[in-house]
Amino acid sequence: MSADVRWDVVTGDLTRCATDAIVNAANSSLLGGGGVDGAIHRAAGPRLLAECRTLGGCPTGEARITAGYQLAARHVIHTVGPVWQGGGNGEARLLASCYTASLTLALDHGLRTIAFPAISTGIYGYPKQAAAAVAADAVNQLLLEEPGGFDDIFFVCFDEASAAIYADAVQAVRSS
Repeated sequence: MSADVRWDVVTGDLTRCATDAIVNAANSSLLGGGGVDGAIHRAAGPRLLAECRTLGGCPTGEARITAGYQLAARHVIHTVGPVWQGGGNGEARLLASCYTASLTLALDHGLRTIAFPAISTGIYGYPKQAAAAVAADAVNQLLLEEPGGFDDIFFVCFDEASAAIYADAVQAVRSS
């Protein structure tokens, strides 16, 4: 991991992050939904939905980028996480791909600060500890491959319990 990157876990509202990009844990239609996805669409305003309609959706594990509109973030990177099916159906690979694809898209657009939610851990049912380990490993791997590409990377968790799980996962990767 690059020592120049501030990589942290915070508790808060992703829609208020003043970063170059926030990541939306979207559904494959990209047309809004519940949880983080719904909150981002509500906060960004109707122009986000209008732009998302032009994208043609997004497969699981991939990412798409839009403007941030009324958000504090300049861009939204939409990624579709896997639905948990017990862990034997490629969920870890697809979840890691969400983080890698989002970070790669940010790099391609010259974005240096990014904030992630806990992708797939809501209605998609991915166990938080397993998801946090996949997320931390995927982010660390990309930072090793692309040193100097980012200034700040945040995992933004809705509650303290989730933040503690993600902080433990980040610390485990840093210690290895």
